[in-house]
Parts: sequence; structure tokens; C-alpha cells
Amino acid sequence: MIVEERIYTLHIGQVPTYLKLYEAEGLAVQTRILGNLLGYYQVEFGPQNQIVHLWSYSDLADRTARRKALAADPDWQAYVKKIRPLVRVQENKLLIPAPFMQQKT
Repeated sequence: MIVEERIYTLHIGQVPTYLKLYEAEGLAVQTRILGNLLGYYQVEFGPQNQIVHLWSYSDLADRTARRKALAADPDWQAYVKKIRPLVRVQENKLLIPAPFMQQKT
């Protein structure tokens, strides 16, 4: 299993707008295609105006195939056009489990 951490730093004051739009339009299509959403958060302390979400995949090939399918989806493409102006910076990290972590079945 691998985990992708995605951090979006939004323009000041745009977190409520982003979250409302994501809940209304992005969440359903993204979870339908990507599958295993581990968590979706907004930052309270630390760097402000950030959204953090975590997705798990069986391996890098699984992630690549699912992200490709998401990018090709017309509903996702329409949603991205709406949120892109809200996002200032995007960071992605690929996390692999430490050797002592057991994969949940």
C-alpha cells in the first residue's frame, strides 16, 4: 500500500468556498474513481489556508491508472476549472509504509 498526501494552499479567505465546491461537485467523482479516501482536512494551526487530503492505493501503478482515469473524466474536468483559481500552491507526496506497519485487510 502507498499513500498520497496532497496539500493545497489556497488564496486567503478561499477555504470555505473551496470546501463547499468540493463537497458539492468534487467529492463524489473523486471517490468514485480514486477509491480509498483516508482523510480530508483543513489546517487549523500552522500554515493557514491549507487543505490536506490522503488517498491510499495498492501500488504506484494503481495510483497512475486511477489518476489518469480521473483526469479524463468530464465531470472532474469541469470541477477543476472552477477550483483552479482558488489554489495558490499544490504539493504532492508519496508515502510508503515503514517496515513495521502492517497492511490492513
